[in-house]
Amino acid sequence: MMQDHGAADATALAGLVASGAVSPAELLDAALAAVDRLNPVLNAVVLVQEPAARAAIAAGLPPGPFCGLPFLLKDLGCEAVDFPAHNGSALLANTRWPRDSAIFARIRATGVVTFGRTTAPEGGIGPATESAVYGGPTRNPWNLAHTPGGSSGGAGAAVAAGIVPFAHGSDGGGSVRIPASSCGLFGFKPTRARLPDGPYAGEGWAGMAIDGFLTRSVRDTAVMLDACEGADLGAPYWAPPLARGHAQAISRPPRRLRIALCDTTFTGGAIHPEVRAAVLDAARLLEGLGHHIEPLRPRADFEGMMRAWTDIVACGTALGIRKALAARSRSLQPGDVESVARGAIAHAATISGERYLEAVAEIHAFGRQMAAFFDPGQGAGPDVLLSATLAELPARIGRFAHDNEDYLNYRIGPKGVFAYSPFCAVFNASGQPAASVPLGMSADGLPIGVHLAARFGADEDLMALCAEIERAAPWFTRRPPNV
Repeated sequence: MMQDHGAADATALAGLVASGAVSPAELLDAALAAVDRLNPVLNAVVLVQEPAARAAIAAGLPPGPFCGLPFLLKDLGCEAVDFPAHNGSALLANTRWPRDSAIFARIRATGVVTFGRTTAPEGGIGPATESAVYGGPTRNPWNLAHTPGGSSGGAGAAVAAGIVPFAHGSDGGGSVRIPASSCGLFGFKPTRARLPDGPYAGEGWAGMAIDGFLTRSVRDTAVMLDACEGADLGAPYWAPPLARGHAQAISRPPRRLRIALCDTTFTGGAIHPEVRAAVLDAARLLEGLGHHIEPLRPRADFEGMMRAWTDIVACGTALGIRKALAARSRSLQPGDVESVARGAIAHAATISGERYLEAVAEIHAFGRQMAAFFDPGQGAGPDVLLSATLAELPARIGRFAHDNEDYLNYRIGPKGVFAYSPFCAVFNASGQPAASVPLGMSADGLPIGVHLAARFGADEDLMALCAEIERAAPWFTRRPPNV
């Protein structure tokens, strides 16, 4: 879509709409045509609501920063009256809501033309998007044998393929950053509670989950976050206020930063050599920009954190399924949920109330451990931690299929999710801002994301650094072959 109009990103495309060079209706037509052409291969877009999109254009769009641009919501959360959802599950198929969520109301106010949803794994608990409710896996446009990631995998595939210029996602353990890394996009997880959760939830996964966006440029994410940030009415807590806003922060480079370099896992394990090379290349780039690079990895209880994360998410999965069954006045039936979800239910049944609260306390303690690593008062801690986003190249389709009831092994086993993605969930647990920047490419043409994380509340500093990297090593011209 953007190539057709000579635009590098959503911001540039919005400028063409504002100038009258292209109309919202024409862009919607193009997006729908792209769905027709690409979705049979990618399986990324679902629940298309063309009449709702046409009606929004006809009624007059809000004069926001992205007025007239076609947009897709993740099929998990972001509740919206006009956009039913499957939530990645046969049990929850065609769920509707009586009112819009706060995050959707803010997204809509940017002027986007929402017309459907993107695929997500059931419960949002996997790094691949292969939910049975969609009839098959979602595929990566860079290589159809590989996953675009999860849980915002459909969003990543749709943006990478050019169906839409950007899309909504959410991140409870890397679910924006994993697809960003896998699909060659920019993905940013804000500080905990930077974005609203209401009115349907007070927090997601004990505060570890948050909404976000899959974009081609840093500035697109910055502007969307500025439009959507801030607590909604009645929120249980909120993030530290921004000084200037993300968009203002990227108007100039950040101060020269102390950047800790970790080219292994955070526990010292080896990562894929091509991924490691991308991390080292990023370190050299940052050093060339004048930042101070120091090999250093944090010391924290990563294994305990991931076990606590796994217990909390199992309880959240079981609660969601129980509530859905209660609303339907029936018990769980074969085919309602996939095997991993059944395993999560079984595991949740072994977790007492005391253990759940203990797990939350362990997450909070872990957050303090990570905060101490970044604390300048504790031996001049770093401003930013540089690592890989994933320990490997994007997984092949089927590796993380939800066809096994061994939930613990799926999450924290030797070949499980945490071994594949040992970096992202760390910052969901700590609540710190973190981003995946699409700097690397494998020899076989698969994207490799580089991960950057900053102190709690330092979103603007991190966004400014990402923008500086983008200017020094732009990635706009890369396009996947399967589009």
